[in-house]
Amino acid sequence: MPQVVSVWVRDPRIQKNDFWHAYIDYEICLHTDSVCFTKKISTVRRRFSEFVWLRQKLKANSQLMARLPKLPPKNPFFSLNNSQQITERMKGLHRFLEQILQNPLLLSDSCLHLFLQSQLSVSKMQACAAGRTHYSVAQALQRCSLRRFHSEEDLQKDLSMSCDSDSDSSECTDPELRNKAFPTNKADGAASSDLVGTSQEKTISCSCGST
Repeated sequence: MPQVVSVWVRDPRIQKNDFWHAYIDYEICLHTDSVCFTKKISTVRRRFSEFVWLRQKLKANSQLMARLPKLPPKNPFFSLNNSQQITERMKGLHRFLEQILQNPLLLSDSCLHLFLQSQLSVSKMQACAAGRTHYSVAQALQRCSLRRFHSEEDLQKDLSMSCDSDSDSSECTDPELRNKAFPTNKADGAASSDLVGTSQEKTISCSCGST
């Protein structure tokens, strides 16, 4: 039987570093029954620069054996107040992940799993994938997909907490995903004034072995 991997990129939000600096991040929801993923439901938020990092790592790790899809182009005139530009970028990021998840070779890359199912920063994802952290990739995926850890001590504290369940049921807090495992496709629309984009879905198959 084909294994299902459904991914959504949606809900762009403006995040402020300080009064002068801000950026937009996007919610990535993953729902799968694939043996390639330990977690079957997850939700994280990522910004465009993190997508750029992911593509660079996948390209380096695959050693050009996999043809990687392109990210939406950088726009020097990109505006946080332009809902059309934000929507187009979000759609491009969604297409990028869809194509990545169709490639069995890339599904074995730990950087991809950390990107999709943890909220570790780029530097911590890179260190974890290289084995330079006190926690493994599996431990990072198990415990840190709901929030960013401000320090390694925070992660160690979470890892020390006993939990008998898989905790997947608490991963995706969006009511739409709780009520409907696989939402029906919706027509593409422009982002609303509050920058909440429409959800997108595409069901794809992957023929891969266990990680």
